[in-house]
Formats: sequence, C-alpha cells, structure tokens
Amino acid sequence: MYPAAPPLAPPVRAGDVGQTSRQAEHSGVGQPPLRPWSRVWRYLAAVGIAMALWLAVGVDMLPVDDTALPPDEEARVAGALVLDALLGIVGLALLPMRRRHPVLTACLTALFTAVSAAAIGAAVVAAVSVATWRRWRWVAPVVGMWVAATVCYEAVWRPAIVDDAVTVGFAALSGGLAVGIVATCVATGYYVGARRELLVTLRVRAETAEREQALKAEAARVAERTRIAREMHDVLAHRISLVAMHAGALAYRTDLSAEETAEAAGVIQRSAHLALTELRQVLGVLRADGAGGDAAEPPQPTLVQVDELVEAARTHVTVTVDQSGLPGPHLLATVPATVSRTAYRVVQEALTNTCKHAPGSDVVVRLAGGPGGLLTVEVENGPPRRDVASAQGTPGAGLGLVGLAERVGLAGGALEHLPGPDGSFTVRAWLPWEEDE
Repeated sequence: MYPAAPPLAPPVRAGDVGQTSRQAEHSGVGQPPLRPWSRVWRYLAAVGIAMALWLAVGVDMLPVDDTALPPDEEARVAGALVLDALLGIVGLALLPMRRRHPVLTACLTALFTAVSAAAIGAAVVAAVSVATWRRWRWVAPVVGMWVAATVCYEAVWRPAIVDDAVTVGFAALSGGLAVGIVATCVATGYYVGARRELLVTLRVRAETAEREQALKAEAARVAERTRIAREMHDVLAHRISLVAMHAGALAYRTDLSAEETAEAAGVIQRSAHLALTELRQVLGVLRADGAGGDAAEPPQPTLVQVDELVEAARTHVTVTVDQSGLPGPHLLATVPATVSRTAYRVVQEALTNTCKHAPGSDVVVRLAGGPGGLLTVEVENGPPRRDVASAQGTPGAGLGLVGLAERVGLAGGALEHLPGPDGSFTVRAWLPWEEDE
C-alpha cells in the first residue's frame, strides 16, 4: 500500500567547532610595555648592584690599614674609581635603549665592565632584557663580550692599577664566574620571555573565544529568526489561502444562495481573524527577541491537531483521513514533538497547495508506521474539478515544497512529491519515529 522509503538522510548534529589558537611571538618590532613599578625596580636593582660592586672595588684597591699609598699608585686608584663610577652612570643611562637596540645596549654595557665594576649592574639588566627575545644570535655576542671583559678586567686592568700580578688560573676562574653570571641572566631572560609569550597567547585565545562566542550567539539569533519566519510562512500561508479561496468563490460563483454566501463570508472572517492572531503572536516573539524580553513563544501545532486542519480545508476539497496503517490512533500523541510538528507541516503544506491548485478534488491523508520505525505521511489529491473556481490570483513564492523538504531533512527524514498523469499530485514523507524508552 505504501511505497518503500528512500534512504534517510543522516540526522543533523551540531558540529564540533574547531578552535585554531594563534600563538604570539616576538618578531623584533617591540616588547610589551612595562608597568611603572616594573620599570622602576629594574633601575633600582641596577643602581644597587653598581653601588655594592663599586664599594667592593674601592675596598679591594685601598689598603686595609692606615698605610699610605705611593703618590703615583694613589693617583691611579683614584682615577680608576672615578672612571669606574662614570662608566657605571653611563651604563645606567643606556638602559632606556635596551628595548629598541637590545644587542647594542647589552654589548656596550658588557664592554664597560672591562674597566668598571659599577657597570655590571646595567650589564646584568641589559643581558636579561636581550635574553627575553629568546634569540641565540643575539645572546651569543653578549655572552662573549661578558667573558672577554671579565678576563680583561682581572688580567689586565686591575693588575695595572694595584701592581698585583694575576695567575692564569685566577683569570680562568674569573672567566668561569662571568660565564655563570651571564648564564643566570640568560636563563632569567628566557623565562621572562616565555612567560610573556604565554600571557600573550592566553590573551589572544581568550579574545578569540569571546569573538567566536559572539558569532555563535549571532548565528543562533539568525537561525531562530529564520525558524520563526518559516513558522510564519507555514501558519499564515494556509490561513490566507483559505481566505483567497473563499473570496474567489464569492467573486466567481454568482449562483450561491444567501446562506452559502453568508457561510463563505463567515469562513473568510474566521480565517482572517486567525491569521491576524497568529501573525501577532509571531511578531510578538520577534519584538521580544529584539528588545531583550522574555515573552513565551506560542505552542506549535502537532499531528494531534491534524483533524482541525483537515476540517478547515473541507470547504474547498473533500478530505479523508486514513489512519489504518497506525497500530492505534492514540499513538499519535507519542510521536516525538519535532517529528510531530514536521508531519503536521507536511499535511498543512499539501492541503494548502491542493486548495490553491486543485479545488474540489478528493484528497486522502494517510498516516502509517509505528514506534521504533518510520512515520509515513502521504497526502494524495485527485485532479481538480473543472466546475470549481481556483484561486489563480493567490500569490505564492513557489518555495513551499522546497522549504518543506529542508524541514523534513532537518528532522532526519525524506520527502518526495510527484504529479500524476491525470493532474493528481502526491506528497509523501518518511520521518523517524523513535520509540520511547
């Protein structure tokens, strides 16, 4: 009795939204700005290191007891201490350039340490700063400059000031100490750079997630408005078609009695009133959505109300409902809500098209199936009667069946519609009827 159902389309599921995280990297165009305190404590640390080392050098070069130095040695010591302090100050003055010219600043401050212990404070800050870029090509010359400057200070500069010979082992020990200090600076800089990159990455991911969430919300609003527009079409098209049918009958049928004319006018009035009521409900939902309100959407009809739909169409066509394919008519209430609404829309669209294009024809609405299988909905109308006026003036978008096929596909079903050689037309849908657990 019923044709075999075609393969059903797979149910539509929400796809996993893939997120591609963009990692930030330091490309040499600049570093993230420092806060005022972060900038101040770096300068304070450089000044503190410089003063401590300058005092240590003064204690080392000056005699511990009250023994007077020879005049020439005293002059050399005094000049060395003054030069040490001046280069330390110059090194501190170069620190503001460490972000625009990191390698140059780090190399110059490291070079000053060849004759100035006070410059080590600025050199430490500059070495950490250049290491935050995490580029070995930049770090390698700074490390080499540190080792060379330390060996020069201990093997050449200091012996020339205090007339104290330095052994090769002591010079090697000094170079190793310099390597340890600059290695600590480099490790610290790499850690700071990695932490900055992590923070930037997390910030970018958070901003991306916020944008994606906003796009999802906007897409949800658009989808909901599209759904409401479909509901508006499905609801109003049927009502307005009935109004057009009866108005056409009044215009073309001049042989109607007063009772028939009054009955047709009453149907027009009721259909127009229902159409306006449903239009107000749909527009109320749209206004509430745009204004941020929380108005409840009116309940959508289901297959249980199919008798009311059929009764409204009987003024134009002869409709028969065949439910012999169901285990029992009471099972219609157990059809899932989405499938039941979709089946109702199938019957509604088919009856609307029949009233438009085949008035007076005989229509059979067949329902078959059962839980755990498929719900089959078939609406078949015969050829239109020649003696009944059709609503040729009723406007239509020609997309009713297209939208219906999309609705059925979203519900996981299949739809077919085919005309017969005698002018008949059949709309048939198969929908999944899941069994209640």
